[in-house]
Amino acid sequence: MKKHATIPAGGATVGMDLGDKYHHVCVLDADARKIAQTRIAATPQSLDEAFAGLPALTVAIEAGTHSPWVSQRLEALGHHVLVGNPRKLRMISRNDRKSDVRDAELLARIARADPHLLYPIHHRGPQAQAHRAVLKSRDALVRMRTLLVNHARGLVKASGARLPSCSAQAFHKRVRDVVPEALRPALGPVLATIEDLTQRIRGMDHQIEALCEEAYPETQTLRTIHGVGIITALAFVLTLEEPERFARSRDVAVYLGLAPRRDQSGKSDKQLRISKAGDKFLRRLLISCAHYILGAHGADSDLRQWGLQLCARGGKNGRKRAVTAVARKLAVHMHALWVSGEIYEPLRKNTETQEGKSRVA
Repeated sequence: MKKHATIPAGGATVGMDLGDKYHHVCVLDADARKIAQTRIAATPQSLDEAFAGLPALTVAIEAGTHSPWVSQRLEALGHHVLVGNPRKLRMISRNDRKSDVRDAELLARIARADPHLLYPIHHRGPQAQAHRAVLKSRDALVRMRTLLVNHARGLVKASGARLPSCSAQAFHKRVRDVVPEALRPALGPVLATIEDLTQRIRGMDHQIEALCEEAYPETQTLRTIHGVGIITALAFVLTLEEPERFARSRDVAVYLGLAPRRDQSGKSDKQLRISKAGDKFLRRLLISCAHYILGAHGADSDLRQWGLQLCARGGKNGRKRAVTAVARKLAVHMHALWVSGEIYEPLRKNTETQEGKSRVA
């Protein structure tokens, strides 16, 4: 097998298993006969050398770390790229004789037989990916700060003392003078790192605010929903990217993995948990918003009232189910507002009910 082989021009369908060092390639002709099997280095230059100047090919790859840039590069070269959903391709991941070479051939044969079996996904554009990276980097800094705050509290608690309750933003200021003397050599660098992280997070917050004002004014509409902040609004816009992709707002909940799975056969129709098939980052943000909406500081709204009713009749896991349901309906509301551009009315149902009573009277 050659290290830098070329792709035959007569190939009609290509399956490519992406890797960190090499991409394994299988080419099928119009009659589904394998006419080439090779590998290329996992670099943009090698991809250009192998695919540039060839007639338009259908290339099937699996979604993963390298799939965004590989798909963009191949499409720029004039090829049609299908990015398969790994959750739907269990025949590849659970193959008894799984290998990179066989994975590439299976991708090619699935694409050749019926591309819909790949359940192709849509990668974001380069700009959306770059802007979303800002959100993910901020999230990583926040998680790191939380880890260090918990570390400091744990060490002090183990010594028999306690640190005062405060926000993560003010932690380094509030606890610096109350740390036990014996633990100051250990926690001094930790507090300095927390202070530095807080400043960097604040700087990224300003960067995100400017980004929303300049490039994503639609986030202002989404933020009119009480409980939806600038981070969630921007993540929602960057994840969906094009609201017209969804024929119905309800489809957004399915796309984000907030809709229940289904296992129906005959008279059996089981109630299952949500699929968790969509974007983990945005789903976590929506769940956080739902917790706030149902919490003590949540403003009165139709969504809050509906969620509290679910809590009341939900039994042992009522709160957990209500939070998920509110997050699901919140995603639907946000998409509907984005498409329509209407002003959000938190108590719209109550207003309509009162108007209906007035007309009857």
